[in-house]
Amino acid sequence: MGGKSVSIQIHTIESQPFAENSYVVWRDGGTEAFVVDPGFEPDAILEFLTDRGLSLAAIVNTHGHVDHMAGNAAMKEAFPAAPIIVGVGDALMLTDSIRNLSAVFGKPVTSPPADQLVKEGDTLTVAGIGLDVFDIPGHSPGHVVYLIRETKPITVIGGDVLFRGSVGRTDFPGGSFETLKAGIERVLWPLPPDTVVYPGHGPVTTVGHEKRTNPYVSE
Repeated sequence: MGGKSVSIQIHTIESQPFAENSYVVWRDGGTEAFVVDPGFEPDAILEFLTDRGLSLAAIVNTHGHVDHMAGNAAMKEAFPAAPIIVGVGDALMLTDSIRNLSAVFGKPVTSPPADQLVKEGDTLTVAGIGLDVFDIPGHSPGHVVYLIRETKPITVIGGDVLFRGSVGRTDFPGGSFETLKAGIERVLWPLPPDTVVYPGHGPVTTVGHEKRTNPYVSE
């Protein structure tokens, strides 16, 4: 596990009405960024990119629920060359307002179709940052998390899998608490305790903290 660690910046933009965390991620000194799960406030993300002089290399979705992809269309319009990346199991949700749950809330939202589908075992390099893809379904059928191993400590872009003191809801279509718990134990628990998890809602946490104290999945 040698090699030089990479210094990255992660800026959180909380998007209402679901208090969803969108993240802008870039290398220190870099001019390209990627956005994770652009929600209902894409203008705030675009404004931040402009203020920092960053161009958008990709739109990276952890899963297909509306609060995590409502901003995809606006981001794609502003940066047409930026691919939309999502797990293969949630691809249909982007373009289907019933599957992505927006129709349930009375305001159908869709995204342009994904440009790139990912699954466990895939490794991407986006804006000069390496991302390892892991499948952790249970909150949604095709939910993926992205590991950035080059940082010290390791960084997990976790979506709605593991929260500080909680886990993602499993009462949506295709959800399963048993599946989610098994995925957390398989993928996240073996990581070093200081691994930082950036969740889809709420404050950042660490693998060690949740492994010790999380009321749903602690060991």
